[in-house]
Amino acid sequence: MISNLILKKPILIAEIGINHNGSIKLVKKLIDLAKKYKFDFVKFQKRDLNICIPNDQKNILRQTPWGLISYYDYKKKIEFNLDDYREIDNYCKKKDIKWFASSWDKKSQVLMRKFNFKFNKIASAMITNTEFLELVASEKKTTLISTGMCNLSDIKKAVGIFKKKNCAFILMHCVSTYPCPENNLNLLMIQKLIRIFKCKVGYSGHESTVSPTILAWHLGASVIERHITLDRAMWGTDQSASLAEEGIKNLTSIIYKTPFMLGDGIKKFSRIEKNIAKKFRYWL
Repeated sequence: MISNLILKKPILIAEIGINHNGSIKLVKKLIDLAKKYKFDFVKFQKRDLNICIPNDQKNILRQTPWGLISYYDYKKKIEFNLDDYREIDNYCKKKDIKWFASSWDKKSQVLMRKFNFKFNKIASAMITNTEFLELVASEKKTTLISTGMCNLSDIKKAVGIFKKKNCAFILMHCVSTYPCPENNLNLLMIQKLIRIFKCKVGYSGHESTVSPTILAWHLGASVIERHITLDRAMWGTDQSASLAEEGIKNLTSIIYKTPFMLGDGIKKFSRIEKNIAKKFRYWL
């Protein structure tokens, strides 16, 4: 069963998220990195800060690359507007790589419809926001649903909404700690989600290593999403849970070469082997 699953390359998503620190210049470098290593998509995030930041957190001071500023002002520095996303859209078209974004509120979800994404995405933090799920499911667009920050009953409620709306979905196993220790990854949940919900399941990983993501693929993940960064030591909350170029290279090279290593399972005795056998089989 597993050998059949891993013959097929998963959909590869490079989560840029907020690792750009508000810089379009850095975004373009990250898009180039994803393209270089043959990711299928790059992904971003979109928020209306007046909706997504609770009032009691807006004025909390935070030390940032822009100095000691409020949490609201920090988030404003790294939040792209519609013109920024138009530039990103044009750059992705130029580089021939697709993109989409996970919205964190209904206003942002409606705004991002302008780009006609192939996928919608429910972030783990949003999985219990039933009004938001209803809105997304009403678009009837295949939706990736991350399953961190919740229990099994929350997942069942989310799945129920998408089934009721007759909207295709892919559950994404996820543990929302940044970075996630390897002993907390619980990768067997991938197969459990497949059994329970009889649907495609992917993996959204936040570990700082590569091998668990490969194992997730072998366990049946048909979509792989990993945060990427130019430098894991850069400033930002997600950098340490991301893969830099060496990790990206290791991940994608294994995924792309695995089908060639697996072969077809038919025993062969090649000409090269026959020539080698002549050297060792002295009795022939």
